[in-house]
Amino acid sequence: MSNNHVFEWEGKEHEFDNKPQEWYWALGIIAAASITASIMFDNYLLALVLLTAAFAIGLQAAKEPSVHSFKLSEKGLMIDHRIYPFDLIHSFSVLEYIDETKAPSLSIKTKSLLAPHFLIPLNDVDADKVYAFLFAYIDEGEHEETFIDRFVDFLRL
Repeated sequence: MSNNHVFEWEGKEHEFDNKPQEWYWALGIIAAASITASIMFDNYLLALVLLTAAFAIGLQAAKEPSVHSFKLSEKGLMIDHRIYPFDLIHSFSVLEYIDETKAPSLSIKTKSLLAPHFLIPLNDVDADKVYAFLFAYIDEGEHEETFIDRFVDFLRL
C-alpha cells in the first residue's frame, strides 16, 4: 500500500451563521423560563441540566468553526492527524443537496462508539471521483440526515 493521498481537501466543521443579538436574548429567555418552571416543580437537577445546556449552546453558537484537513488514501480516511482505516468504517454515502450553492457531503458511519458518524463537506474535490474511490473499499449505505443534524440546522449552530 502506498502512502500517497488520492484526495486531499479542507473543510469547515460546520457553516457559521453570525447570529443577531436577539437570538441570544431568545435563548436566555427560553432558558430562564424553563429553569424557573423546573425549580417551581422542585426539579433542581433538570434546572441545572438546562442551565448547562443553554450555556453550552450559547458558546457553540458564538464559536467560529474549525478548519480540518481531510485526506483519503488506500489506507483510509485521515481527518487532521487521525486516520480511520477502512476496516473501521461501516458504510458511506455521498449526500447532494437541492441548493446547488451547498457542496456535497460525505457521510461516513464508523464502528467506533465515540465517533459513530461523520458528515464531511466535499469542498474543492470531485464528489463522483470520491464516490468511485470509496466504493472500491467500503460498502455504500443509505444515509440520511439525523435528527441531531436537523436540530442543529434549526438552531443555526
